[in-house]
Amino acid sequence: MSFTRAELESYRDATIPDLVGPDVRLLFVGINPGLWTAATRTPFARPGNRFWPALLEAGVIPRLPGYARGLTDAERAEITGAGIGITNLVARATARADELSTAELRAGAERLVENVAAWRPRVVAMLGVTAYRVAFGARKAAVGRQPEPLAGAELWVVPNPSGLNAHEDVASLARAYGEVARAAGLSVRMDR
Repeated sequence: MSFTRAELESYRDATIPDLVGPDVRLLFVGINPGLWTAATRTPFARPGNRFWPALLEAGVIPRLPGYARGLTDAERAEITGAGIGITNLVARATARADELSTAELRAGAERLVENVAAWRPRVVAMLGVTAYRVAFGARKAAVGRQPEPLAGAELWVVPNPSGLNAHEDVASLARAYGEVARAAGLSVRMDR
């Protein structure tokens, strides 16, 4: 599947539904949907995004879903059935996260607190320390487990899987995502 630039631009400001089931234990929080994500209605869908390959390498998921084409209903059910949920700080799609305002990120943080209180995951994993710092006013926050919970959930900040994050590769993302999955009590294959 591919899109022209014009087709992708037509998804600017679109939203996608949260991928959250009734028994979410680990909630991944992206910054906001990209245009490819909005086009496919699938989190982290852009080809080259390392989120799904890192989850596979960490042993958190058993197989790589067809994320670039859009998840099937069966793939969505397998992910949520495993206790994994995915949401975003800001709902509107942009080409890059740096198009978001501080006010949008802070409003997203307030909405996230409400959603976490309602969904009650064991662990929340915020993908991206810079967005976390801005959204929550935590200027000195670092990657890792945070000292304060978020609406009763253990809060972690983990690296963002975007290809724009040149400091990380699939292996380092897999280590971080595997750690939060184990903290959430998810079954993580240890043979990887």
